[in-house]
Amino acid sequence: MQPWALWRGTTLCAALAFSIVAPPSAQAQSYPDRPVKIISDSAPGSAVDSVLRIMGDRLGHIWGQQVVIVNQPGAGGAISARAAAGAEPDGYTLFMPALSLFLDVPGKAANLPLELPRDFVPIGSVIVQPMFVAVTPALGVSTLPELIALAKSRPGEISFAATGVGRITHLTGELIARRAGIKLVLVPYSGGPSQALNDVIAGRIGVIIEGYPGLAGAIQGGAIKAIAVGSTQRLPDFPALPAVAETLPGFEAVGWQGLAAPVHTPDSIVGKVADDLRKVLDAPEVKKQLALRGGYVQPMTPAEVIAFVHAQQQLWNPLLQELAPAK
Repeated sequence: MQPWALWRGTTLCAALAFSIVAPPSAQAQSYPDRPVKIISDSAPGSAVDSVLRIMGDRLGHIWGQQVVIVNQPGAGGAISARAAAGAEPDGYTLFMPALSLFLDVPGKAANLPLELPRDFVPIGSVIVQPMFVAVTPALGVSTLPELIALAKSRPGEISFAATGVGRITHLTGELIARRAGIKLVLVPYSGGPSQALNDVIAGRIGVIIEGYPGLAGAIQGGAIKAIAVGSTQRLPDFPALPAVAETLPGFEAVGWQGLAAPVHTPDSIVGKVADDLRKVLDAPEVKKQLALRGGYVQPMTPAEVIAFVHAQQQLWNPLLQELAPAK
C-alpha cells in the first residue's frame, strides 16, 4: 500500500458533502495578466520551499507570468498567514503553507490556529511528504531501535531539531517519544533546516526530523545518517530505509502541502488556479522530481482539502491535547 492510501477513501467520501462551483468568466479568462506572488510559511531550503519552487516554476510556464516566491517563516506560521490573509483577494497573492499550520497546536501565536474555509479559500493540495528521521554520527547509532535504546539509558539528554513548534516535524518527534516510551528534548528552529543542520552535523543536537529535501545534501554527503521514515511502509525510492512503523507498529507521520487564497477570492479564479495546479501535478516529470525528493503527489479538489485537514486534525488531536499547557 502506498504511504497516502489510507487517507484517500476518507477524503473522497467526505468531499461529497461539499459543492465547488467555478463558472468561467472574463476575469478568469484574463487571469493572470501580471506576476503572481505565492507566500510560504517556510524558510528557503526547507522541504516545503523546495516543492513550492517546482510548483511555482511550472505554474509560471502555464500562465506566461512570473511566479514570485515569498518566504515568511516565524511565529508558528502567524507572520505568513497574516500577510496572505490580508492581501487583496484578486488571485495575485496566494498562500502555500505546510497544512499542519491548520492544526490546533498549543503554544502558537494567539491568532492561530487557522481554519478552512473561514480564513482562506482552499485551492488544492500538492503533495504529501513522509518525515525523515536522521541522526548525527556523534550520537553513535545507526537505527531507530538503537536510538530508542540510547534514549532510554539517557532520559531527557537527547535533543531533536524541528522547524518550529507545532509543525509536523515537531509532532513527529513527540509521537515517536511517546510511542517508544522515551524522553526527547525539542529544539525548535525558525530559520529552516539549514540552520538546524549546522548544529546536528556539529553534534550539538542528536536528531533532526524534516522532509527529505531539507536533509538530502547532508544525507548524501554522509554528514548525517537517515535512520527511519514516517510512512507506513518503506518508500519505493528509498527501499533501504526502514519505516518507523517497523519498530513502532502503526506509526505514520507525513507533511502535506496545499495552495490557498485569501477569503473572497472569486470562485472563477480559484477554479482556474485549481485546474492549472492539477495539470502541473499530472505531469510525469513533476511526479518524478517530487518522488526523488521524498514527496508524493496528492491532488485534491478544494472540498477534499477541507475534508483532509479535518481528518488530520482528528488524527493528531490526542497528541495535541497532551502537549497543551496545564491551566
